[in-house]
Amino acid sequence: MIFADPPYFLSGDGMSCSGGKMVSVNKADWDKKININEKHNFNREWISLCYNILKDDGTIWISGTLHNIYSIGMALEEEGFKILNNITWRKLNPPPNLSCRYFVHSTETILWARKDLKEAKHKFNYDLMKELNGGKQAKDVWETSLTKASEKKCGKHPTQKPLEILEKLIMASTDEGDLILDPFNGSGTTGIAASKLNRKYIGIDNVKEYLDLTIKRKESEK
Repeated sequence: MIFADPPYFLSGDGMSCSGGKMVSVNKADWDKKININEKHNFNREWISLCYNILKDDGTIWISGTLHNIYSIGMALEEEGFKILNNITWRKLNPPPNLSCRYFVHSTETILWARKDLKEAKHKFNYDLMKELNGGKQAKDVWETSLTKASEKKCGKHPTQKPLEILEKLIMASTDEGDLILDPFNGSGTTGIAASKLNRKYIGIDNVKEYLDLTIKRKESEK
């Protein structure tokens, strides 16, 4: 299985809200706003590489917002994937919209896909998901709060996802002992969730401080 939380490319010198305070929306050089052609070419390239190494019965999950998710959906189909679900993550405590010119951005999208091959049979732990949902079929809207402060005690990443989200999608689509790849490791939440659930993990990042943070988080879990 692959989970990817790629750059959203929304750092365009605007303003956002964090902890009730106005802050710059700029996160890092890797998130700087680029034109649509550059964005789509980037998404097609890394998704193609993921296709090449993913087993035929494996699946890929990709998170995003309106800033990149439409390009990603198109790139998935262009590179030979079939989209299985469009998960809507509803944030229970989203930051307010300071400009008062838009609706509050309270959701993110997670696309779930497999290779578009007739013989491919992806894993879906249906019974487990139903059990965790009180005996009812699990739906494609997941509700959680933003990442808890306790998950940032070793440091934080500007786009860190809640552990609860990663645990759920890992349980849904893998078994113990399976190998999970995250090509945009960040703070290593995917790896922490994989370790807790007895899965193997490979994380890739081009920023050393994020890899160091991942190691600190893993050691603190012990």
